[in-house]
Parts: sequence; structure tokens; C-alpha cells
Amino acid sequence: MLLLLKTKGPLTTTGVAQELGITGEGARQQLQRLAEEGWVVFESVSRGVGRPSLMWRLSGRGNRRFPDTHAELTVQLISAIRDVLGDEALGNVISAREHKNLLRYYDIISLEDDLEAKVRRFAELRSSDGYLAECRVDGEGFLLIENHCPICAAATACHDICKVELQTFQQIFKEWGTVERLDHVIEGAKHCAYRIMPL
Repeated sequence: MLLLLKTKGPLTTTGVAQELGITGEGARQQLQRLAEEGWVVFESVSRGVGRPSLMWRLSGRGNRRFPDTHAELTVQLISAIRDVLGDEALGNVISAREHKNLLRYYDIISLEDDLEAKVRRFAELRSSDGYLAECRVDGEGFLLIENHCPICAAATACHDICKVELQTFQQIFKEWGTVERLDHVIEGAKHCAYRIMPL
């Protein structure tokens, strides 16, 4: 249920029940138990006539159930590199990290036959890195949705991480398609989302 709210939420009680294939009462009981334990929170949302719906989402504690890649240490290291070596050196470190990712991802997805297979494989690779990624068909192209950011604290401390990451995605797919970022966790979105369109 926590994974569902992380990837699909916020959701109503009915929405949770439908996604999990259980009764509304069963979903309500489980959600109440999770709320009592501090894993989820809810708000009452009015949708016209009738009783308001409860909208459920993960609490801070619930979000911490997912990997954060040692957030505090990462932020401290970013700060130390910036303070001791300067912004240029920090930029070089970020670029070097992303270059390694670029080579690793490219070598794997280049083996796939078409763009859809490449995006689906890329989503699998990103999921294995902790991003809870999924691929959806979007008209002529595809959406890559990352439902969790295991480096969120680092990206908040240094926005260049996200900038270089987008450039890496664009470089990986440049032979087959274009990549644009649609949603960004750092800007308040519930996930990061990218549209990948064929050339």
C-alpha cells in the first residue's frame, strides 16, 4: 500500500481499493491502521455534492521507507567540495558521475530494437537505481515517470545535479529521440517525468 501511494498517490480510499483489488472497507481499515502508525496522512476533499472524500498520501515517515542514498552524508560532501574546491570543481565531479551513468545506460539500451523497448529498458535500469521508474505510451512517444528520487537531498543542495542528469538523458537517446522534462520533484511535483519522442 505504501508503494502504491508512492507511485500513484495521493489517492482516495476508493482509488486505493480499486488499485489493489480489495473492498473499500478493507482499504479504509488498512489505511487507518497505517495512519495510526504514522505511515500515511489524509485530508478531506470536497468534490461537489455528497460527502467529502479522504485523500491519502505518504507522511514524511512513509517517504523515508524508500531509499534516500545516505542523504545527509551526500549533502555534507557537496557542501565540502563547494567550500574547499569551488563551484567549478563541484561541477566537474557531477559531470564525471553522470558520464559514467551515460556509458552504463547507453551500452545496455542500445541493444534494444526500437524506441519503446529502449525506454522500457531504461525505466528498468532507473528502477534498479532506486527511482521507481515506469514507462507509459504517450501519443507518438513515451513518458518516463520516476516516482521516487533517491538523491533528492543532494539535488536540492545542488540543482546542477538535475540539470546534468537531463543532459545525460538527452545524450543517451539522441540517436533515437528527444527528451524533455515535464515534471520535477525539486519544483514541487510529486514525481519527475520526461517525454521521449521519436526523431
